[in-house]
Amino acid sequence: MSTVELTTENFDDIVPGPEGKDFVLIDFWAEWCGPCRMFGPVFERASERHEDIVFAKVDTEAQQELAAAFGIQSIPTLAIIREGVLVFAQPGALPEPALEDLIGQARTLDMAEVHAGVAKARAVAVSAAGA
Repeated sequence: MSTVELTTENFDDIVPGPEGKDFVLIDFWAEWCGPCRMFGPVFERASERHEDIVFAKVDTEAQQELAAAFGIQSIPTLAIIREGVLVFAQPGALPEPALEDLIGQARTLDMAEVHAGVAKARAVAVSAAGA
């Protein structure tokens, strides 16, 4: 599967909410960024190996609002969303073996546990805001 261009217009169609079972890797990049251009082929090859995962690219120059929503401060930045939860976000170009390892780790996450942790964090935040 090749990568898809992610924009504010198609974000909700590509990135699922909490009820979704989808798995999305997002590469935040820009044309002028040397490390981004080096990471691009690595990301594309991974998309061909993992056809069950959506691989999306965000051009941070064209999609500044989307980059800001994710708090992108340096590029390339890789983000992983599973079932509507951001489970990983880190700047830096990864070599192919490191990207494969990261995908493997993200696949093995216990998403019931992740969702329970998110719910607990929200409850604590609501409780603290009400105090």
